[in-house]
Amino acid sequence: MSSTVQGHCDPAFAAVRDAFERHFADGRELGAAVAVYAGDRKVVDLWGGVADHRTGRPWAADTPCFGFSCTKAVTAAAALLLAERGAYEVDGPVTAWWPEFGEHGKDGATAAHLLSHQAGLPAFDRPVSAEEAADPKALADLLAAQKPEWTPGEAHGYHALTYGWLAGEIVRRLSGKTVGAFAKEEFTSGLDMWIGAPDEVIARAAKMTAKGRVSGGADGPKGASGDILKRLAAAYGDPQSQTNRALNNPQPGKGGYNNPVVLRAGWPSAGMLATAPAFAGFYRDLVAGRILRPDTLREAMRRRVSGPDRTLIVDSSFGLGFMRPSQTYYVPKIARETAFGHTGAGGSIGLGDPDAGLALAYLPNRMGEQLSGDLRAFRLTEAAYASLG
Repeated sequence: MSSTVQGHCDPAFAAVRDAFERHFADGRELGAAVAVYAGDRKVVDLWGGVADHRTGRPWAADTPCFGFSCTKAVTAAAALLLAERGAYEVDGPVTAWWPEFGEHGKDGATAAHLLSHQAGLPAFDRPVSAEEAADPKALADLLAAQKPEWTPGEAHGYHALTYGWLAGEIVRRLSGKTVGAFAKEEFTSGLDMWIGAPDEVIARAAKMTAKGRVSGGADGPKGASGDILKRLAAAYGDPQSQTNRALNNPQPGKGGYNNPVVLRAGWPSAGMLATAPAFAGFYRDLVAGRILRPDTLREAMRRRVSGPDRTLIVDSSFGLGFMRPSQTYYVPKIARETAFGHTGAGGSIGLGDPDAGLALAYLPNRMGEQLSGDLRAFRLTEAAYASLG
């Protein structure tokens, strides 16, 4: 066993341990955890490295880590559960339950548009602070009053942060609870997983860092040409671009995404703290039909949009809240029609596959430079599929 990596790995999944250990040996990790379920059997539960680079605190079995946009899958599951219960129609008008949303030609928007990044509201039209972002009603009100950048349903562009207060408003209006509170009550009560974490969870969480940051290059979106990667980098660096505006507002404030203001608020787009086994357990339960009915999940997995993304520039593909395999959600060829889940900006990933009976979560605290997709996550995913036999 590596001196860095600890935990359990079924011998049949030794390739996952090998890939994980190799990342540490190659200097690609600071601290990280990976967990895999095959059906209801936890076959991988590994962690290693340093949870806090400032103090040297080691990563432990119960160290939660920030999941960035992996959070969106949990928000989607909460919204879909309410649809399954008849609280609203996925393809019905948003104004049926959120009348104010119809301003500026948004009256034709459906809940499906909110869930699949078609709403035309990829960015706030004014700066929003971390303190403001702790009030989900206030941010939903801002978006309802905002003019869309395209007519809802006519294009798609990653709603990197606004997604949480659009899809999350489904949950808030129709359940009376925040996404984090609803999820904890309905399907994450037994999991060390939080959207809006208490202070004791924040205290033991890994600290996100760009220290010794994983180099970009091959870690960019897979299959993207050099020209597209240059355009993506230019767009990210341009304060006026949709890419920059979508990914950088609200700003997390002092401490970045370690800021307790953000972690307590639980942004429903990028606010989750979870251990890898808990996050993999969420996908295990999705795949097993314990959160949503199998038919609900299959409909949610159906590709609603695919192709060039107005925010991310490269090709993306979304069902109802879940990423589907594309340049921004890169999976082994065997899983391109069956996998679903979501990536996170720092390199994290959550994945479920009903056909393979597989659930996987990977959470690192050393952030990669790519906007979406990460070779570390891909190698672990590839190894997990290869281990299925």
